[in-house]
Amino acid sequence: MGNRALTSLTFSHLRIAHIFTLIPVNHFEPPIQWADHEDVAMALYEKFGEEYPEPRIYRIRFTDLIDWVLTLPNFAGTREQATEGHLEQIQAKWVYEWRDNQ
Repeated sequence: MGNRALTSLTFSHLRIAHIFTLIPVNHFEPPIQWADHEDVAMALYEKFGEEYPEPRIYRIRFTDLIDWVLTLPNFAGTREQATEGHLEQIQAKWVYEWRDNQ
């Protein structure tokens, strides 16, 4: 009876381990919203890097910025939730992120 319990326990642990290998690593990160300005800015910097220096970041049209933010991994906001205030804050934080990496 002891071997059967050990086999069952081992099998259960293998099933659980297999399930966790199928879950993407970022699955456990909380979703990003429009109000998470710094997280959005960091994700945009990671995506575009040096392609967008400070002057160019401030010249991005808000319609383009909305589209880019909506395609970020873990972003859970909607187009309708975007406000001018959020977009301005995201631009400013993106510039700070760019400056920090120079």
